[in-house]
Amino acid sequence: MKKLFTLILLIALTLTSCASHHGLPKNFNQNTTEVVLTKKNFKVIDLVKGEAQATYVLGIGGLSKNGLIAEAKANMLRTAQMKGASRSIVNEVVEVKSSGFLFVTKFKVIVSAQIIEFTE
Repeated sequence: MKKLFTLILLIALTLTSCASHHGLPKNFNQNTTEVVLTKKNFKVIDLVKGEAQATYVLGIGGLSKNGLIAEAKANMLRTAQMKGASRSIVNEVVEVKSSGFLFVTKFKVIVSAQIIEFTE
């Protein structure tokens, strides 16, 4: 009976995976630029997002968590088309998703934000 229980437990552990997802509505910018939206002198143009992911085997590989956030943000800014207009990025949200199976863990970071354009 002990062998059967151990076998079932071992099979159950090998067939399960761990996954988590959490959003971080924080500003990871370390600059001091501040956009104050108190007047109706802007309009929302678009929603942009950027992604980055890394896979770790036994904890080795990929980029660090901050490196993934920076890479995802750079991908987002690349698609934002901010040049030549009075635009700004607001409401930035960082989501971190992780999943794992045995000794392999995969992290995916998604950075999304709204682009606003000032009319005055």
